[in-house]
Amino acid sequence: MSIVELENIIFQYKGSKDGSLNNINLNVEKGQTVLLCGASGSGKTSIIRLINGLIPHYYSGELEGEIRVAGHDIKKTELHELAGTVGTVFQNPRSQFFSVDTDGEIVFGPENIGLDPKEIKARLNDIVVEMNLDEILGRSIFDLSGGQKQRIACASVAALLPEIILLDEPSSNLDFDSIELLRGIIMEWKRQGKTIIISEHRLWYLKDAVDRVIYMENGKMAREWTGEEFVALSEDEVKSYKLRPIVLEEELIRDIRGESKASLCSVEDAIELKDFYFSYKKHPYIFLKKHFKESDGDFLNLNIQSLSIPKGKITGLVGPNGTGKSTFLRCLCGLEHDCRGKIISDGKIYKGRDRLKICYMVMQDVNHQLFTDSVKSEVMLSMKDKDEARCDEILESLGLADYKDTHPMALSGGQKQRVAIASAIASDAEILLFDEPTSGLDYSHMEKVSELLQQLASSGASVIVSTHDPELISECCDYVLGLNHGKVVYLKENSKQQRR
Repeated sequence: MSIVELENIIFQYKGSKDGSLNNINLNVEKGQTVLLCGASGSGKTSIIRLINGLIPHYYSGELEGEIRVAGHDIKKTELHELAGTVGTVFQNPRSQFFSVDTDGEIVFGPENIGLDPKEIKARLNDIVVEMNLDEILGRSIFDLSGGQKQRIACASVAALLPEIILLDEPSSNLDFDSIELLRGIIMEWKRQGKTIIISEHRLWYLKDAVDRVIYMENGKMAREWTGEEFVALSEDEVKSYKLRPIVLEEELIRDIRGESKASLCSVEDAIELKDFYFSYKKHPYIFLKKHFKESDGDFLNLNIQSLSIPKGKITGLVGPNGTGKSTFLRCLCGLEHDCRGKIISDGKIYKGRDRLKICYMVMQDVNHQLFTDSVKSEVMLSMKDKDEARCDEILESLGLADYKDTHPMALSGGQKQRVAIASAIASDAEILLFDEPTSGLDYSHMEKVSELLQQLASSGASVIVSTHDPELISECCDYVLGLNHGKVVYLKENSKQQRR
């Protein structure tokens, strides 16, 4: 019995061609788990929006065809009428939060549809047990990690007991352990007989969960496989569709989880880091000591006495969320003023703000570092010696030449990221730092970022990239640096890249 029916759907967003759909016919049986995969802009999210009613009731455009969901004609059904039928978990859970505390967020939906308080409490208790949420009850939403926020978003949806659950890029901002928890939630919903439809770029964590896989291309359903057929695809076949890997190597998984047993490898040509200590809680006396005992470092968010960074190479910085990766990058480039560490490169010593002279950081959210009113001005801003010809050359190499007079905030997310990378290239910094540059990107865009990082390293820059993305490590990293609780636990060569 079909619970979702899309017949002869043609749709185009008002004023845009991105995400348009062309002749979509899709029937989903009750209890099925369906994966929508394909490049960004291929129409995956648009299908999600058709099923939850955001198209046509929120996103306007030209729509043809019939949409029936659990007996509802979506065109004639108001969004609030679908609350107990369809639940959606979005890519960024913050976009769907209405409360400031975890308990209030979980019961927000049941309260708004007017359930009896006893029923609301019963649902809260059931959800907490099913999803193992005891440790994050009674917490402020703002104090949660990305993975914890996603778990609360899933719980708030589940509390409405919907028949159909939609997930739109749910893993894009999660670390490996959080993705494993998300997978457990999906498997529990599957056990309960929920109908689940997932739009996703990361595929490896879903390989045992999905019944059907639909490949979207240019707004069309270009291919379809059963779950078994999809898992059986060869690595070359997966790459031919520009999809991320379905199966990850065990060594990469250990690296991402910070479980590698490797020690610090020797590096011949290196940039030396000395005395990088930092704490978000102020303990100024620690920085006045020449030496301190190991126990003194318990409160430190970063505790690195000495480290050799391979010069002219790409080093992948890995470890669980909250382990100090972003802190390490911020301290290294001089953004954290209380970090007194020093960088030694080619016999020169750089301390404090002097580190800014040889480091350039591209943040995870590049919106925080776009300041001017045009792409060209943005790139010129980072140049020590202004050179318009070189600026134009950099923009051309990154496919941004046609946007040089465009305001950076008017660009897509991927284009903004390329502008930030262009600025990094133009800065001629010796050390380039990237914080989660492939978060939420499809395979093609991840591949382009990988190529850009390799170009930077080939030009002589030392590149450090913080990532939860095993595919990126496999594609381009020469070394892998493991961090745990602010301490370096290993530095090793990436065997897959030794051929370069």
